[in-house]
Amino acid sequence: MQSGPGCCSGWAGCRAPEGELPAGGGGSSSIPAVVITDLGAQEEQGGEGPPATVPLRKLSSSSASSTGFSSSWEESEEDVSSDPERPLEPASAFLQTLDQHKPRVSKSWRKIKNMVHWSPFVMSFKKKYPWIQLAGHAGSFKAAANGRILKKHCESEQRCLDRLMNDVLKPFVPAYHGDVMKDGERYNQMDDLLAEFDSPCVMDCKMGVRTYLEEELTKARKKPNLRKDMYMKMTEVDPDAPTEEENAQRAVTKPRYMQWRETISSTATLGFRIEGIKNEDGTVNRDFKKTKTKEQVTEAFREFIKGNRNILNSYLNRLKGIRATLEMSPFFKCHEVIGSSLLFIHDKKEQAKVWMIDFGKTTPLPEGQVLQHNVPWVEGNREDGYLWGLDNLIQILTELSQRAASSTPQQGQLAHPGPEGPRQQ
Repeated sequence: MQSGPGCCSGWAGCRAPEGELPAGGGGSSSIPAVVITDLGAQEEQGGEGPPATVPLRKLSSSSASSTGFSSSWEESEEDVSSDPERPLEPASAFLQTLDQHKPRVSKSWRKIKNMVHWSPFVMSFKKKYPWIQLAGHAGSFKAAANGRILKKHCESEQRCLDRLMNDVLKPFVPAYHGDVMKDGERYNQMDDLLAEFDSPCVMDCKMGVRTYLEEELTKARKKPNLRKDMYMKMTEVDPDAPTEEENAQRAVTKPRYMQWRETISSTATLGFRIEGIKNEDGTVNRDFKKTKTKEQVTEAFREFIKGNRNILNSYLNRLKGIRATLEMSPFFKCHEVIGSSLLFIHDKKEQAKVWMIDFGKTTPLPEGQVLQHNVPWVEGNREDGYLWGLDNLIQILTELSQRAASSTPQQGQLAHPGPEGPRQQ
């Protein structure tokens, strides 16, 4: 039987119920067992012997593709990758039998094999979704079984996730299941946030007024580390941005790049920025580096939700729930939250949720200290501006919802603004 393309996208894992194939067969040959595996080829088993000795079919959970988002454990600079034509990964689910020598197969088995091949269960595995990663470094994630995802291990993120599992913020972060070893590497294992969605649309918003730690500034001043790659990224966006000295060196320090990066985006003006958007068809848009004004962000959200008022209101309610819970969270009060994102997910069924993700740069404060999260950052006070950004985000969606309520478009849809742009409140 030919296996189809991977079944799941993003943080999406496929859950397959346990079941068995009929035990009928022709002649004295036993019917080979069928197993859903994580391996990479299809095999069949004929074999002789009593049917009782043959393993029954087992259906295991598997994810053929996986999505990771901001990998702030390594860099807070964003790289968005999408490869809809990526070949099937070794972890792809498929129907496989147990014999590796492929002997002659009985007619009865061929009949059952054909039946299984065209069953709704197998056809669900033939959906093709792109392997995507919004923000962060590609290759930071691997698929796992049982609706879970593996992210390259980071001690700081592990400590945060451990604490968050006992904090009031638990419903708004991916459930954490400890660390595991896979292919000689260590990973943090957490819930696949896209598992319940069908062809989801995804947006990654990086929160706060800065994406670098204060200690990064200190280290850079003591021992500047010139980055040619970041110089190239800077000049690609704005050839006039580097100083004369930086042009001569053809390199910039990471903190210099990060500070500049935030001045051209809504990080500086609104306390958050859009990192990337993955659309229902698998295409990815990362052209948000210069999305800076409130009007530009509003239009980006309008396009993201395709004018759907139900999705908009679901997002708005979820953000308000996060906001209220942050006020009560002991974890939030005593942590500097840097490089963390809000992940927006919705699908054509109008399911919509927002999750807090990426805690690789989230660091605890000295005992007894707390942050306000909504006052200006001055080097040394460790303020991150998370709440200021969240409040601005809630305001943008609230105004978008109010405009929708006052307009008379088709039911459930938002009116699109005219050439002059969104109407101001």
